[in-house]
Amino acid sequence: MPLYHDDDQAMLAETASQFMAEEGAIAKQLRHWRDLQNKDGTKGCKDGFGHDLWKQMAEMGFTGLLVPEDDGGLGMGNVEAGIVLEEIGRNLTPSPFLTSSVMGATALAHGSDDLKGRWLPGLISGDSVFAVAIDEGPKHRPERVATRAEKSGNGFRLTGRKDFVVHGASADMIVVSARTSGADDDEDGVTLFAVPRDAAGLGHNSVRLVDSSMASHVTLDGVELDGDAVIGEVDGGRSVLNRVLDAGRVGAAAEGVGVARGSMDMTVDYLKQRKQFGKLIGEFQALQHRAAHLYSEVEIARAVTIKAQQLLDAGAENASLMASVAKAKVGKAAGLAVKEGVQMHGGIGMTDEYDIGLYMKRDRALAEFLGDVYYHADRVARLSGY
Repeated sequence: MPLYHDDDQAMLAETASQFMAEEGAIAKQLRHWRDLQNKDGTKGCKDGFGHDLWKQMAEMGFTGLLVPEDDGGLGMGNVEAGIVLEEIGRNLTPSPFLTSSVMGATALAHGSDDLKGRWLPGLISGDSVFAVAIDEGPKHRPERVATRAEKSGNGFRLTGRKDFVVHGASADMIVVSARTSGADDDEDGVTLFAVPRDAAGLGHNSVRLVDSSMASHVTLDGVELDGDAVIGEVDGGRSVLNRVLDAGRVGAAAEGVGVARGSMDMTVDYLKQRKQFGKLIGEFQALQHRAAHLYSEVEIARAVTIKAQQLLDAGAENASLMASVAKAKVGKAAGLAVKEGVQMHGGIGMTDEYDIGLYMKRDRALAEFLGDVYYHADRVARLSGY
């Protein structure tokens, strides 16, 4: 498969690029919601994103990209979702697209018709936001699931805690992984549940992340759910969870490519404008070498991300491996891009008034989401037999 977009995908990329540049721009979205002054004196939007923009994205058809046509969506794949995510990253647009339209939609694809009918229409229309609650500690360790789901009547009672659930307090529904049998570290015995926001016993402790997005420490204190809330099979949720994680990792990689490219473009523009000693700093050979190296690293990261998207859409056996390759490679490339960006901007790069520092903050939050470079480098080695 060629590592570039076909004509239809290129058209989607042009549409997404124009839309995000106009409607999702940093000044219009990220800075606006970050700097919002609330009536109680606190600063920053409690959701961290704008619901009006989310509705606009629904009108563009973006929110239902991964929803099958039979369920009212566009029936596209991870390549197309990645196109949108790259533009989200390039413009640092605060949005629940990754957690809702990628991870949430991937989970619901394995749900019952009743479950799809309850939640997918709201996603497609832009009226609903989803979150995914997986991790139970400071680092990404999905292999361990300690949250318990015990049989209760015709349903289940969930008890436990989930940490750093992005958009958790804003979500209309949270996909929760819980253990229905076995020990915490067992591969089997995991079940996924669709937990509505108004479920009794569901609590939130919201925190603002370094990039101004919102996450939540979620507590489940005897949350009662009926059997219809189960996504997939009881005790057989690990395979569904792995698909959700792979889609999320590839999506996060695509957004990371956007962050890297946005940072790189801003830096190259600055090299063409800033003068020192009567010369544009872009004429200094040392900076030219660094810029050329950065460009090659970002392009390699973009290529491996497209490859991972294609394999995921094709259902290939090595798709999960390539998802970790992409997440690790993009983590290194985006980290290089934002660091070089701040350094080449000099003193102004350290100020909040200039946007380059915002790319570094977004990269730090995104790098930790669903596993950092070290987690995925280790996972690649393990999946390769080492």
